This record gives sequence, structure tokens and C-alpha cells, in this order.
Amino acid sequence: MKKFYLTLVILAACFASCKKEIKTEYENENQKGTDTIKTKEQAIEQPLDSAAQMKAWVEYATPGNAHKLMAAETGTWNCDMTFWSEPNGKAEKANSTANIKMILGGRYQEANYSGTMMGQPFQGKSTLAYNNASKEYTTTFIDNMGTGMMVAVGKFDEKTKSMELKGDMVNPVNGKKTPYREIYTIVDATTRKMEMFDVKNGEEYKSMEIIMKKK
Repeated sequence: MKKFYLTLVILAACFASCKKEIKTEYENENQKGTDTIKTKEQAIEQPLDSAAQMKAWVEYATPGNAHKLMAAETGTWNCDMTFWSEPNGKAEKANSTANIKMILGGRYQEANYSGTMMGQPFQGKSTLAYNNASKEYTTTFIDNMGTGMMVAVGKFDEKTKSMELKGDMVNPVNGKKTPYREIYTIVDATTRKMEMFDVKNGEEYKSMEIIMKKK
């Protein structure tokens, strides 16, 4: 851990040094012409000292309560999946298993899914991150049913114990981006519910629901 913090200090010092050099070069160039020219950035920005920079980087890199919440899901989960291809359409069922673990020193959650979907073997991988700086969650998902990556960002509501994430995905039929929304709810210690909402013909509808039960 000491080596990690030392690395952050070095990075912060290098950043401050490089920035100072750039500013000096700019000021020298301006002096050749006029001494009254100042950029908007120079007028507004107040540089942080090295201690403040180190503190910010340490806080950014240190897992907190949000990461403990993610770590509580470590283990194997049975997933009961329901799909709808259109509003009020016929529901289709599938099952999969999710193996969840924390990676990179407890900073990110990784889930690996395997099962059967539409009669074909299904494999998927998701990651979940909580950014200490932006105070937001980011989730990604890839699987063997396509070649794209789904990325969504959102926040957790303590009152409802749910996370609402929003993103865009590309429709393979027309190649256009379409918005989607995901709601992830902590039902109880061993139950999670994930709902996904897509848009079709300008109307949002529930396209997927997954009930996860921890083994």
C-alpha cells in the first residue's frame, strides 16, 4: 500500500511539474509579443499543492462503502431470465448462472454468465464500477450473442435499494443507436432483480427481467 501511495505522489508531482513547464513556455512566448495577454484557463485555475493532489488521488483510488456493497454479491447466483421482443409481446424464458467476484484490489465487480438462450449456448461478462470522483456507477456488458459492448451510467437510491442506469445500444437491424434503461434492485440478502427497458417505435417497454438467487 505504501508503494501505491508513493506512486500516486510521484504521478501528482510529475503532473504539477509538467503543467508548470507548459505554463512557463506559454508565458515566455506571450512576453515576446504583449505582456497583457492571459488565457481564460490561467485566470481561473488555482493550482493545488502536492499534498492536496496526493489526497485527491488517494481518495479516488481507495474502495469505500459502495465497493463493500458490490463485494457483498461475491458468489454464485442462479438467474431466471424472462425476455420480451416487443411491447405486450410473448414472454420467452431462459436460465443462466452468474459467478461474481471483486477484482483489482476490490475496486471493481466482475460477473461471468453461462447458460442457454434461444436454444444456443450463452456466455456473458459484466463489470460494475463506482467512481469515487463522479459519485456514479458504470456497468458494461458483453456476450457471445453479438460484437458490441453495452455501457450504462447511473446512481444508487438508498430509499428504494435500487440502481438506475442509462445508456445507448446499437440496433443491429438498422445500425442506429437506441437508448436503454436498467434498474437493478437489492430485494434481500440473497435476491436481486434486474430489469431492462428498451425503446421500440418511440415507446419504452420492459425487454428483460432477471431474478437472481444466491446459492
